[in-house]
Amino acid sequence: MDAATTPSPSATAEISGAAPTSASENRKTELEFDPETMRKTKPGLKRFALTLTVLLSFLLGLPFLLKSVEIYRSPLPFREIDVLSAAVESNPLHFPCKFRAVFVDKGGLSFTANELSISIESHMRKLAAKDSTSCGACSYNPTVSVALESGSNCFHSDNDFKWKCGSVNELNKYGNSGEYDDELFDDYLKSLLDDNGSLKNGGKVYTVIVVRRAKEENVIAVVGKYRHAWIVGRISEEQAAKKVAEVFVKAFVNGGKEEGSITGEFMPVGADGRVVLSFNLLNADPRDWTYDWDFQEIDDNILAPITEALKPLADIRVESQVLYHTPKSSFSYWDDKLDSYIFTTNDLPFFVNSNEWHLDTSVAAGGRSKILHFVVYVPSATECPLLLQLPNGEISTTNGFISPMWGSVVVWNPSACFKDSKMETHVRHKISPEDLRKLFEVFIGQLRQLFGLKSKGLFADASGTLRLLTSDRGFTEWELDVLSRQHTCFNLLQCATTLGSLSRLVQSLPRMIIKDEIGKQVKYSLEAAKLALSNVSSGVYDASAVSSRQARSFAEDAFYHPSMMSVSYYSFEHCFAVYSPFFLPVSLHVLLAVLREWKRYKLESRKYNAWKAKKM
Repeated sequence: MDAATTPSPSATAEISGAAPTSASENRKTELEFDPETMRKTKPGLKRFALTLTVLLSFLLGLPFLLKSVEIYRSPLPFREIDVLSAAVESNPLHFPCKFRAVFVDKGGLSFTANELSISIESHMRKLAAKDSTSCGACSYNPTVSVALESGSNCFHSDNDFKWKCGSVNELNKYGNSGEYDDELFDDYLKSLLDDNGSLKNGGKVYTVIVVRRAKEENVIAVVGKYRHAWIVGRISEEQAAKKVAEVFVKAFVNGGKEEGSITGEFMPVGADGRVVLSFNLLNADPRDWTYDWDFQEIDDNILAPITEALKPLADIRVESQVLYHTPKSSFSYWDDKLDSYIFTTNDLPFFVNSNEWHLDTSVAAGGRSKILHFVVYVPSATECPLLLQLPNGEISTTNGFISPMWGSVVVWNPSACFKDSKMETHVRHKISPEDLRKLFEVFIGQLRQLFGLKSKGLFADASGTLRLLTSDRGFTEWELDVLSRQHTCFNLLQCATTLGSLSRLVQSLPRMIIKDEIGKQVKYSLEAAKLALSNVSSGVYDASAVSSRQARSFAEDAFYHPSMMSVSYYSFEHCFAVYSPFFLPVSLHVLLAVLREWKRYKLESRKYNAWKAKKM
């Protein structure tokens, strides 16, 4: 057994010879291995994968973070807004108007119809260059149609205007000795010109009738309640052509405005297209006397036709109230010659007592509707009668004044102010219907002034005086045309300006919230503005005024939307500054850890590759 298990000498020698060789090789390998530049095991990815997973979790959460701070912005038609602004602001808005003139002379005329038409057009262009407004005026491109009635013959400058010869003579039966009655002649011309189709094909047609009479030395010029005027008397053809041009431009186009009148941005209409007429009866001291009024009757008979006439321009609502203990702020002095208390125009800025006159009681006072105050001031016994003295020393016939964009005040002296009148002081009295009607006639004139028109029935021009007939509605048809053109132009300019400001504001603040409601209002405003421009080109005055009012109202609603006033408008830099203290430190450390682990893995991989190369 021992012989079997004991190795032979040769085998022992062989084993002992192999062992020193392996050991020497191992020692040699250990001597060649540098732990600083080599490693024997392959580097793992576990640490790098963990740090990378943390970084990816942060990156995956970034969209959720951005979504949580996202600002909703309804798309706005910026290009369409720019196109509207360029169309309205670059080119003055002109309305199509048609002008016609009729010359009647039984003795014959030396001018032909075409020559008179050219002469009128020449005078109109000269007047338009200095008198017509830049926006809202009539377009002067169309020619003036002239009908010439000379003797028993009729001549026309074009075929569109057919005048019935002898039409003016039919009115003589209404007058005495061939003299014209203005009201009858006005109504007669209305029916006559309407029968001729004066309003067809869009636009408004304005007509002036010239009746030359050699027997009458005075020249009478009257502008009717509708869209026509007439001139009667001894006047030459050249003077008549000039007079007709002045009526066309100064009355029918410009509304009879003079230098110094309320123009420009006078519009007493709110941004929402609404007007509140607030009528106030103020009893300065009810211990002396107390007055009331029957306002409902005045509203039904006088104010209702006016609000209906102005309906295309504004949505008008009427309110009334009676106040007590409302003294004025200014002082008055006694005048022995006039036997009255006097306050002058210098006292007007201090007349309204804002501390005691609580006029803004309307529900529309807090909104964007315009409130016009019309005040009847009943003075106390200590300053009665109270009269307004004008700068020229005369006493005002209306005893009232206006304040642009605010309203007007009329001082009404009761009969008890006078020495020969007696009145019970502790009894409530009513203003008589006659006095009340006179007061509201003054208010109507003041309302016309607030709208930029003349309150009087006369208009002085270079060649004489024009008499302006008044309408029961307070505004004649041609005056409503003027107001429609001006309001349409003003509203479109305001609409374009507001939308342009909104566009620039939204584009300058990328973090501004734009709700869908704002986008819809901008869309409706643009549609209404386009419709108004289309109606302007078609000559539909009332529809253009209504559309322009809606366009401005929608634009104002969009610009002053409550969400536009939010305090959450901040830039992206501000958002970064708010959230970076929470996420930046951790994110930076995670990112640095990933980079550090990646560098470590690359370094260890190079060490392993170097050891493998050395080993081979």
